[in-house]
Amino acid sequence: MHEDDLDRAEEDYFSSLTIAEADGDDRAVEAALRPKTLDELIGQQRVREQLGLVLEAARQRERAPDHVLLSGPPGLGKTTLAMIIAAEMSAPLRITSGPAITHAGDLAAILSGLNEGEVLFVDEIHRMSRPAEEMLYLAMEDFRVDVVIGKGPGATAIPIDLPPFTLVGATTRAGLLPGPLRDRFGFTGHLELYDPADLELIVRRSAGLLDVTLKDDGAAEIAGRSRGTPRIANRLLRRVRDYAQVKADGTVTQQIAEKALDLYEVDPLGLDRLDLAVLDALCRRFGGGPVGISTLAVAVGEERETVEEVAEPFLVRTGFLARTPRGRVATPAAWEHLGLPVPANAEAAAWSRDTLWDEA
Repeated sequence: MHEDDLDRAEEDYFSSLTIAEADGDDRAVEAALRPKTLDELIGQQRVREQLGLVLEAARQRERAPDHVLLSGPPGLGKTTLAMIIAAEMSAPLRITSGPAITHAGDLAAILSGLNEGEVLFVDEIHRMSRPAEEMLYLAMEDFRVDVVIGKGPGATAIPIDLPPFTLVGATTRAGLLPGPLRDRFGFTGHLELYDPADLELIVRRSAGLLDVTLKDDGAAEIAGRSRGTPRIANRLLRRVRDYAQVKADGTVTQQIAEKALDLYEVDPLGLDRLDLAVLDALCRRFGGGPVGISTLAVAVGEERETVEEVAEPFLVRTGFLARTPRGRVATPAAWEHLGLPVPANAEAAAWSRDTLWDEA
């Protein structure tokens, strides 16, 4: 790597941080709702206990904690946990993302600027470029990077020692991480979807921070439509708050929450417009399937990746859609949810365990 490449990568990195810090009001609100310590974090009891032990041991030894890998669906608190790790260790936090690290020089610029004990958070770490990934192996294990000066036969690799730091990687697709990278993390925590009781507590806490008058039945209604995800619960709370402020007296009750969420096309099970469009196309246009994901995406006017990564995981989780070797199939529950009669052949095909599988 050349010195000018290193300087340019470092400038790009810090300018991207400045742009991120100047983002809009939603980011400020989101940041205000994040818990600041492990004790404030609601849910994820197993990960909290395990991580708390790792951090306490590091504090007692007066050393940086082991590198931490956090995996799980979007919106469950991976970024929040990274912030908590830094706060618990009284250490600075630096944030970047895998897609932003396109060259080894980008990563070298970030790593060479770290201070002792600093926490580096890399979101979507599985999307880093391969050269950066290979540089990270050495940095994580030996706290060193090799910078190449010059070109051709005269090129020289200069080792740069790094201060001890903690890497916190977050991924929604842990299976895409190479084994050598995954093995270098001292602690791996998998975040699970939240149950409605924990989501109610989160909604009540957020309502208090937002100064929203929230009744218990209103909190339960919002939690029940939040798809097991705190980020969605907080977003729905803000939309219900707006509705209550404009259309009522500002108090969020079950009735107000129902009207608000119906207006925003979030049904009682948490399905949104895209989810319902996918189910409707699958059942009404294609007779329940099987149908290919690309055809299904065209039918609802969305990109294949959007249907596959945004709508499909929740529909599979709720038992409305199944993957088969021949394509996607609507389950009997999907027909019933749409208020349609279940065809006899659809019921037999959907629940034939010999044909169900997870496609790549």
